[in-house]
Formats: sequence, C-alpha cells, structure tokens
Amino acid sequence: MSTTVNISSSGEWQRILASSTIVITDFYADWCGPCKMIAPTFESLSTKFSKPGKITFCKVNVDNHQSIAQSHGVSAMPTFLIFKNGSVVETIRGANPPSLTAAVEKAVKLAGTAAPGASFSIPGRTLGGSGSSGATPARRSGSNTLGGRSWTSFSPFNFINSLLTFFGLYIVSLLSVGLHVSSRGVFKPPPA
Repeated sequence: MSTTVNISSSGEWQRILASSTIVITDFYADWCGPCKMIAPTFESLSTKFSKPGKITFCKVNVDNHQSIAQSHGVSAMPTFLIFKNGSVVETIRGANPPSLTAAVEKAVKLAGTAAPGASFSIPGRTLGGSGSSGATPARRSGSNTLGGRSWTSFSPFNFINSLLTFFGLYIVSLLSVGLHVSSRGVFKPPPA
C-alpha cells in the first residue's frame, strides 16, 4: 500500500502543508524519464518514513497543478522540496537517489525535534532570583566561551595561540590588500 499522497487540488495541498510537520514533495511530470527512474526510491522512502500528521510524502504533477509548482519556483523535474511547518527547508533537483535519501533522513531527524521548551518538565529560573520552584540559582561554573572557543583560565599556551591567530589573520588581510592594489592597472591601457 502506498503512503504517498497524490495531490489533486490546491486546497488539498494547503491542508497537507498546514497539518503535517514535515512534508516531502516530489514535483514530477508523466513524460519525465528521470522522474520515472527515481519514483521507486521516493516510494520506498515514503513507505519507510511516513507518519500521519508528522511526516507526509506528496507527489505533485506539474502539468496538472502548474500554480502549485510556480508558487514554489519549480522549473525542472524532478524537484523535491522538503517543508517544515509550511516553509521550504531543502530543495533537491534531479534524479539523485543518494542525495534524496540523505535529505529525507535529515528531515526525519527534524521531525523528531520537539517545539522549543516542550521537553522541559520543570519551570525555568530568572536572573538574580529563584525560579518558581523556590530552588537556589545554579552556580556559575569556571568554564566560559569566548569567540566560540572554551577557556577555563589564563594560560600562556592559549595566549600565544590567540596571538598567532591574530597575526596570521592580519598578515592574510595585508596580503589581500596588497594584491588588490597591485592589480589595479592590469586592465588599463598604458598611458600614451
């Protein structure tokens, strides 16, 4: 039994986008050879990953539903669009089964993530005070981050590493300015 929904109207398309967290859509044409080639892969992914209300696989025939295809900028077939909460999060053009499989597996992981804050069972805390549970504020650990790098305290090695990084970037920027300045007259004719 196929779990793929063949879109029959714009209204059905809008209902599916609104009712499912992840919608994986194959924009295809009956006359398209690559579309026919990748169809079994799409069907097997649909059978494996479909979950009602959470992950829905759809097929949109671009000849029958040009307005849907145009509204999403589909100009080549096959094109696969992956929607999360009604917004496109990924586009795959062409009949590339490994690429489609990887994108679908990534989308399935997206569907597994809950809404922000949904997984917390205790109330939060506010700055400078206790949370609604009356607990004491958490102690600040000695570890911090600066510029994406974590540090615990001052060390000569970290200082030297930061210094070398700074000078390396400074030299690279100087060289790029020097190359730009020296290439200014390359396309100008010589003075007469």
